[in-house]
Amino acid sequence: MDNVFQNQVALVTGGSFGIGRATAVAFAHRGAKVVVVDWKEDNEGTTLKLIKDAGSEGLFIQCDVSKPGEVKAMIAKIIETYGRLDFAFNNAGIEGIQAPAHECTEANWDKTLNINLKGVWLCMKEELLQMRRQGKGVIVNCSSVAGLAGFANMPAYVASKHGMIGLTKSTALENATTGIRINAVCPGVIHTQMVDRVTQGNEAVEKQYTALEPVGRMGKPEEIAEAVVWLCSDAASFVTGHAMAVDGGFMAG
Repeated sequence: MDNVFQNQVALVTGGSFGIGRATAVAFAHRGAKVVVVDWKEDNEGTTLKLIKDAGSEGLFIQCDVSKPGEVKAMIAKIIETYGRLDFAFNNAGIEGIQAPAHECTEANWDKTLNINLKGVWLCMKEELLQMRRQGKGVIVNCSSVAGLAGFANMPAYVASKHGMIGLTKSTALENATTGIRINAVCPGVIHTQMVDRVTQGNEAVEKQYTALEPVGRMGKPEEIAEAVVWLCSDAASFVTGHAMAVDGGFMAG
């Protein structure tokens, strides 16, 4: 990989696993210093090891993105360590508990929205303050095809992902002349631990999820990562306020 992001700093929330880990490594391969944020670090510190193997340096910060004080402290730590923040991938999220809207509990609704939507808003508030001071920056939020279409039995998750796209578009307009671009990626069915939790190793259920994808397979976390780093690059300099489906043709049906 080239060093297109040399001497720049990238933040990835939900960076210990799945799409977040793949994106952290993709940033590292392009020369960025990578800050990995999650509610816990994996036991082996795998993401940081992969960043180092890619020839870059990384920092892990434990943070619950639904807690304003923790988010503020997380951004402060990044600036204390590196002095800047160039890219932010707001990826931390949960699937919540599946149930129709009339059976969705208030606890499940609150937890899902607090992490998936409020958490992104809290991160963006602090990221934008720093990027506006710098006069430049790029933010990418991780929505979902569930932010573009409805899915039965996932009311809280679908609402959070739709809300994230609205937040992305609004803040992109607010910052259109500030040197800051804000976009979202909308993954289809990606083979991650989140999907494994939903399918629970049931081969028939896995086949059902795979069948949703016109290309005939689940996506890979690395394929989402490539879309994120492209959106952060100068190659996407005229792209802002966009919700990019990276979904194997899911939304084309």
